[in-house]
Amino acid sequence: MTLSDSGKQFIKSKERLRLEAYRDAVGVWTIGWGHIVGVKEGDVCTIEQAEAWFAQDAAPCEACINSLVTVELTQAQFDALCSFAFNLGCMALRNSTLLRLLNAGDFAGAAEQFGRWNHAGGEVLAGLTERREQEMAMFNDGVVAT
Repeated sequence: MTLSDSGKQFIKSKERLRLEAYRDAVGVWTIGWGHIVGVKEGDVCTIEQAEAWFAQDAAPCEACINSLVTVELTQAQFDALCSFAFNLGCMALRNSTLLRLLNAGDFAGAAEQFGRWNHAGGEVLAGLTERREQEMAMFNDGVVAT
């Protein structure tokens, strides 16, 4: 599967476009649509570069989900998992109870796990809480306002 256009728009609505490098909530230098690879203080980018980085950063998320998930997913479920992996990384999904429950066919139990991933730097962040709630709604095929 691949990330849908609405999935891409959801992730972008959560990442927000930044053309100048900034430190995220845990101090990681970030630019574009949440791009972190090789970013340092003072970096700038164009919208075109941010789009290219987004595509590069989304591809491993798609591959991760396609390789780890053993059950059939709806497009909305795949998109929700892509958003999760884009934000937290594939390793977080690989080692999660969410994945274990999902692959066991417990979709409801897996959906409930999204909310556990709302911490950064040891603190609950309102933005992550909202994102995880919306990912869970998307995973449950709900309508998600962005």
